[in-house]
Amino acid sequence: MPLTEQDRDRIESFRTFIADSLATDDRYGPASPNDREDQSTLATRFSAGPSCWFEVAVRPLIPQVRVGFVTDDRWKSEELEQAIQDSGDTMQEFIGIAMQDAGLEWPEPPVEHYREGGQSFYFATPLAIEELRDLETDEVRDKTLRMLEGYLIAFGPAIAIEGEE
Repeated sequence: MPLTEQDRDRIESFRTFIADSLATDDRYGPASPNDREDQSTLATRFSAGPSCWFEVAVRPLIPQVRVGFVTDDRWKSEELEQAIQDSGDTMQEFIGIAMQDAGLEWPEPPVEHYREGGQSFYFATPLAIEELRDLETDEVRDKTLRMLEGYLIAFGPAIAIEGEE
């Protein structure tokens, strides 16, 4: 089912809000779109160093917001997996602790870890929404920003270490 003009406006407004909210935060690089041609995933990526991005994606057909970290560097993905394993926590606990530090009570959020298209490695948490109209709510916008902050808290140290080499 194609998106209505109103749905497109809601999605664009949400994406603009997220990008504007991070524009003055130097921990996030510039925003860039990374949309699928079929519009099943409309993603905004924020540079986090060489071959690394934080991502906020709207999946309008589900509907869902997905927040996470993506890299096209297999070794970086493996380093992050090792950091999680070394923490002694499950992936859900590891991200949950970081989200708690970001002010979001979600002790064990779902964390999807997968490889897409043979190129990108994702760590991502989905946020179900009832309808695309929910993208306009303060609740969804605030939660999305806190989720993003949680991923930065979780993976930021590993990214910073690479940047110092």
